[in-house]
Amino acid sequence: MIPLQMMTKIAKTALILIVTGMFMSCKENKTGALGDDNPLLATWDTPYGAPPFNLIKNEHYKPALTEAMRIHDAEIAAIANSHEKPDFKNTIQALEDSGQLLNRIYTVFNNLNTAETNEQMQLIAQEIAPEISKHNDNIYLNEKLFARVKQIWDNQLDLKLDSEDAKLLERKYKAFVRNGAGLPADKKERLRKINSELAVISLKFGDNVLADTNGYQLVIDNKDDLAGLPESVIAAAAEEAKAKGKEGKWVFTLQNASVMPFLQYADNRKLREDIWKAYQNRGNNGDTHDNRINIIQTANLRMERAQLLGYKTHADYVLEERMAQTPDKVYTLLNQIWEPALEKAKQEEADIQQLMKADKIEGPVQPYDWRYYTEKIRKSRYSLDEQELKPYFSLDGVRNGIFTVCDNLYGISFKQVTNVPVYHKDVTTWEVHDKDGTLLGLLYMDFFPREGKKGGAWMTSYRKQKTVDGKRIIPIISIVCNFTKPTANTPSLLTFDEASTFFHEFGHALHGLLSNVRYESLSGTSVPTDFVELPSQIMENWAAEPEVLTLYAKHYKTGAPLPAELTTKMQQAATFDQGFATVEYLAASYLDMDYHTITKPITQNVTPFEDEAMKKINLINSIIPRYRSTYFSHIFAGGYSAGYYSYIWSGVLDTDAFEAFKETSLFNKEKATSFRTNILERGFTADPAAMYRTFRGSDPSIIPLLKKRGLYHEVPTGANMKN
Repeated sequence: MIPLQMMTKIAKTALILIVTGMFMSCKENKTGALGDDNPLLATWDTPYGAPPFNLIKNEHYKPALTEAMRIHDAEIAAIANSHEKPDFKNTIQALEDSGQLLNRIYTVFNNLNTAETNEQMQLIAQEIAPEISKHNDNIYLNEKLFARVKQIWDNQLDLKLDSEDAKLLERKYKAFVRNGAGLPADKKERLRKINSELAVISLKFGDNVLADTNGYQLVIDNKDDLAGLPESVIAAAAEEAKAKGKEGKWVFTLQNASVMPFLQYADNRKLREDIWKAYQNRGNNGDTHDNRINIIQTANLRMERAQLLGYKTHADYVLEERMAQTPDKVYTLLNQIWEPALEKAKQEEADIQQLMKADKIEGPVQPYDWRYYTEKIRKSRYSLDEQELKPYFSLDGVRNGIFTVCDNLYGISFKQVTNVPVYHKDVTTWEVHDKDGTLLGLLYMDFFPREGKKGGAWMTSYRKQKTVDGKRIIPIISIVCNFTKPTANTPSLLTFDEASTFFHEFGHALHGLLSNVRYESLSGTSVPTDFVELPSQIMENWAAEPEVLTLYAKHYKTGAPLPAELTTKMQQAATFDQGFATVEYLAASYLDMDYHTITKPITQNVTPFEDEAMKKINLINSIIPRYRSTYFSHIFAGGYSAGYYSYIWSGVLDTDAFEAFKETSLFNKEKATSFRTNILERGFTADPAAMYRTFRGSDPSIIPLLKKRGLYHEVPTGANMKN
């Protein structure tokens, strides 16, 4: 699956703490005897102040979170009940500094509940979610506290704040307003109930998707049914079978690294259909993991909440704080790309239909046919076999290539360290240094699928960057992926899509690692979702450049570089199947917007709602949305509701930004320095559109994106995105 779907920190969970207090430093925490027995409350006497994963047990979470909320309540009460005249330091900065312990603990819990979860953790999450929701509401609905914040907001011109202080004040004030601080008492009470319900439903949704993903196995015991599959895929399936106690057989799962190669190569059409149906029916099987009711409840509650707060729809509420600003602007962008993408997808479908007829398969193209015949067309048209490429994209080789790109662009280097606690044996840790040797941050990397890890790929933070008393506190960043596992005979070999995903997530990591601001709540990836994908997606562009491929694409056995003829074939096939890729992505974006632009409660079932949404845009039957409703975790269990369009919005930004390098040189130091200082280091300390214009010198054009995807015919109306 292509990197546009990959998750980021803010897409992980709707429950990530809204309170923007800083992390507690290693020697600040004093919680008494309780902390002596609970590592989450005790001083973290670890390298870099990293979480002591080796000491944390499930039973530590709930008492630690309960105690941390109690401490935070006291901090908030001290601010709200202060007799001092409200000013920036005693109110706004005090709010920023509050909740350090709670933020630290809840961040660890949430991160592990996605990367290394278990049934007990999921139950704890469902128990604690309403308590966290209530805790947050108690802050934002605190009338005394809001009165102090509002007084500062109303008199900000007299304070002569610098730009970063002014931005922090704006974010704090808007957080109160957008969380109901100005509502009458009865509406505040209803808002509390909505928030509590949504917190629990979001968790249930994600847990159900994980359960259905883990619950399916396609077990093959007849070797003839493996026809068409590459030896590496067969070997991986044998390893999976052995791990599951089915030695001598082959097991395929719904993890992308397993199901997608099967759909791409397996000659057995019936088995492709079987695994495809299981994949696209996750959360939609009428059992205890069914998500259909969760979806309707979520969409309706979000609509009600938005209307309580004075907005027409949930999308209006969300987009007010995004670059897009309004639903109309989102639909305008989607519509500009939809028609040429659908036209290209129909041409691709016709090509597949011809091959199916040659194979004497009657009837229309089915979704489980698409990847299989597309691979045949790729081989025929471009003499390009993805299996030819994989030996040149070992995980270690791609990682080293990314390190080289980062060094060439920004002068930063990476050193593996082994003295840091990790939460799983597969996790590696790395120091990140600037060109002068300064330690920039600590990086975790976690690459392989397992039952306790949710699907997709994402970057997250265990500690965001901040500045305390003039000293930069280093961030602790993590990349989590689900790449092809190594086997007994070969290292982890990536498809080029997986290699691009690695580059993508590393772009997010750079956004966190290079952050250089004062306030944690404004640092790194704490930016609007339609801007947060710019640093990640621009990194993908380097992955495919011939000049860069020579640096890292080397055969894992011989060390030989990727042959020039394969590089040429990759370039020639760059826009191949982009109709399909763009259409399936856009279909999911339309579906997201349709759920979140409702003005009246949904009363029908999820299936007809989704069908009607797809009929509206004339989606062809051979393609389904990249995420069907019942496993659309980005929007129902993550932070991308009314925001899945963000990948294409940022796609406009990243392709336009990369032109700045293509026009000069791929490793133009001046451009790289400008991108670092104007984008990567600044977090949300300024307006994203203004930051982009400072870097690029103009508003972004949509044309580079259309050209990259092979969709450009003529200059579309409104080709430049302005805010």
